[in-house]
Formats: sequence, structure tokens, C-alpha cells
Amino acid sequence: MHTTVTLLAGAPAQLLPARELMAFTLASHIILVPLGVALPLITLVMHYRGLRRNDPVALLLARRWSAVMAVQFAVGVVTGTVLSFEFGLLWPGLMGKWGGVFGIGFGVEAWAFFLEAVLIAIYLYGWRRLKPRTHFLLGLPLPAAALLGAFGILAANAWMNTPQGFTLDADGKPVDVHIWSAIFTPMFGPQYWHFVVAMLITAGYTVAGVYAVGWLRGRRDRYHRLGFTVPFTLAAVFTPVQFLLGDSIARSVFHKQPVKFAATELVWRTDTHVPEYIFGRLHPDGSISGGIKIPQFDSLLAGFTPGTKVTGLTSVPADDRPTATQATIAHWAFDTMVVIGSLLILLALWYGWCRLRQHRLPASPWFFRGAACAGVASVVAVECGWITAEVGRQPWIVYRHMRIAEAVTATRSTSLWIMLGLVVVVYVFIFGSLLAVLLKMRTNWRLDDARRAAGERTGEPEADTPYGPRARVPAGDPPPDGGTRPGPAEDGRP
Repeated sequence: MHTTVTLLAGAPAQLLPARELMAFTLASHIILVPLGVALPLITLVMHYRGLRRNDPVALLLARRWSAVMAVQFAVGVVTGTVLSFEFGLLWPGLMGKWGGVFGIGFGVEAWAFFLEAVLIAIYLYGWRRLKPRTHFLLGLPLPAAALLGAFGILAANAWMNTPQGFTLDADGKPVDVHIWSAIFTPMFGPQYWHFVVAMLITAGYTVAGVYAVGWLRGRRDRYHRLGFTVPFTLAAVFTPVQFLLGDSIARSVFHKQPVKFAATELVWRTDTHVPEYIFGRLHPDGSISGGIKIPQFDSLLAGFTPGTKVTGLTSVPADDRPTATQATIAHWAFDTMVVIGSLLILLALWYGWCRLRQHRLPASPWFFRGAACAGVASVVAVECGWITAEVGRQPWIVYRHMRIAEAVTATRSTSLWIMLGLVVVVYVFIFGSLLAVLLKMRTNWRLDDARRAAGERTGEPEADTPYGPRARVPAGDPPPDGGTRPGPAEDGRP
């Protein structure tokens, strides 16, 4: 019988719907994570440029990006809260037994979340209400709070990959927990920096992609040029760095999780001079069909010499390793991530050549077409990275200590399938609303820009300058926003 069928036949009925529900909510939430983690930094870079050069266009962009940051954060609160509840509802075996060991990471993330919410509120409120320098300085902790949240989540996930910091008593329960050891596991460093740089790259390319589309449609003003250049430059600088970090984390997986590495690279038997397969499909008998085979290259990548021994999937029993199908999924996700990363490096080199050698933006529309697609491609790469990390660890939810089937809820599978359907419907509404709000904001901003160009009053806080009191409304004229005329205290003047 097929290995996958054999393993699924002995699994609880709740396992498949629980995994599908968790996968869907995680894949949806991670779309928002890059902007949540990296957009505060990108916004503050633009904010600093505006203050440093007294540039109203840069301040206008920073002000608008901060509004996007707040909307994205609000939606991220919803999707992130759903995920936190799912850990307890879907995987009570995990949280009940191991929560006291790795739960500190979730605690750190919760504190970071509340801190970030407060800081975003202060930063948004500060436009035109605080002195420029004070406002900027109050925004500086925002990136640190975002990184702290990522720290908590990655600490928990890295522990699940390389669990340590505890001992087991006679009943198999974890005791004598060492918090620092449980947080700083062997996989934490490689995972954390790989993730953080991925978020910065993805957010940079995503934001720049919006202005690349505008550039392709003929909007060649300084607003679009600056909105494209700053985030794209940050992303382009870190793209080669990410390639090195990706190689580092792959090497860490090779040493710390050899079976997971074997699944990612479709290595069936332990051997030296192992070939590298670009895509391809693993079959239950160990044969590989399709793909591009590069002789000895996998051993060379793993240990820098063709004679490097690479552990194969058959080094452990069948129920302790990913199935052929799961290995193929992890392999395709990994290869897709690498291909996207390689294309982004070429795009970054193209950009760097024109900026450093020719002191201008690339003139080819194909560059801006690539830049417009880079944000979506980066999100796909992030999704593929998580698929590689989670599917490659199968069947373990805590590597070598607890299988996923042991952690799953006892709730009826029918209820879980219904829950999945409801979550899909709710998430379609949530993300549709997010898109509608962002498009409405874009339309309003374009109308305000057109009115400003025509010399009309827009009523926007940043119409004249992002700081200082709002201009008085002339006597007898209705206020620009259609509301009541502000009194002395409301317009900021004595």
C-alpha cells in the first residue's frame, strides 16, 4: 500500500481538517506580516529623509504610509488573534504538555503587539500635533517593537524545530525548564535573521511595486520616483544578504535536522556525491521523476565537497519521516523560493548598475514590469519558506518529541471542516475589505493631489506641511471637509 495512505489510515480523523485550517489561517496571516514587521522602518527612513532635507514630498509619503501601516496592523490583529486561539483549540496536546517550555515566545510576542499598537497610535496622532523632531523620535521604537514581535514567534517556532531547555521526568513530562536555553535554540539565529531580512525585502518590493505600476502608467513625477526609489533601494541592498542567510539556514538544517534536509532535497538514501534535483518528484520507492539533475551538486552545497555525506530519508523509519508526497511539496516550495530569490538578485543588480554607474533609474519598461511583480513574488517566496519549514518537519510538531497526531484536538472532524469553511468566508470578507479601504485611500490621495496641483484647498493634514497648525478657514467659506468650522483650540492657534 502507498506509504501516504498507510500513514493517513492510522491518523485521527481530526488531523486533516485541523492541519488545513491552521495552514489556511497561517498562509493568510503571513501576507500581512512583511508590512507589519518592515513598513515601520521604511516609513521612518522616508520620514527622516523628509526632515533632513526639508522635503515635503518625502513627508507626504511617510504620512500616507503611516496610514497604510495602521490599517494593515488592524487587520493583522484579527488574523493573528485567530492563530493564537487555534494553537489552543486545534493542538491542545502541544500546548498542554509543552506550553510551559516554549510559551515564553508567545508571551514576548503579546507584549510586543500591545507596545506596537500604542506606538502606532502615538505616531499617527503626532502628525501636526508634535514638534517634528519629537514626533520622529517617538516613532523610532516602532521598528524595534515589530522586531520584538518577530523575535517571540520565531523563538517558539525554532524551539519546535530544535527543542531544548528542559528535561523529561519518569512520566515523560518536561521539567526543570531553562528559559534562555529554550529561547535561544540552535535554529533560532538562522531562522530569525532569515525571516527579518525576508520581511524587509518583501515590504520594500511590495511598496515599490505600487509606484512601479504608476511609473508604467506614465506617472513620472517626483512623488512616484521617490516612493519607488527609497523602498526599492532598501530591498535591493538586502537581497544579496538574504541569499547568504538562506544558504546559512539550509546548512543549519543539514546539521541540526538532517531528515528535514533530506526531504527538502529529495535524498532517499544516505550517501556521498549526492546529486541536486531542481524540482522533480519523489516516489514512495525512492525514485525521482522529472526535474533537472545536477550530479554531485547537493553534496557540494551541503559540505563544499562532492564527498560530503548527506543523510537520506531511509535513515529513519517510515513513520518518523515525511512521506514522498510531503517531501515533494517541501522540495518544490524550497526550489520555488530559491528561483524567486535568484530573479530578485538579478533585478537588484540591474538597479544597482544603473544607480551606481549611470546615476539614474533604469530606463527599460521591463525593469519596472519586473519591479511591479517583485512584491507579489516576494510574498510567494515567504509562503514557500514557511511551507518548507513546516512540511519538511513532518510528522513532528515538536521535532523528535511529539507527533502532530498526538497533539491534535478531539473535536469532531465534521465540526472542524465547518469551521474551516466559515473561516474562509470571513477571511475573504476581511481581505476584501482591506483591499477596498486601501483602494479608497489611493483614490482620495489622487484627488487631493489633483486639487493641490490646481491650487485648491484639500483639507488634508499634510496639504501645506505635515507640521504646525492647520490653516484657518476664511470667514464665510465652508470648511474643506464639509464639517463644522474649527474653533481656536481645534485649529492649533491661540
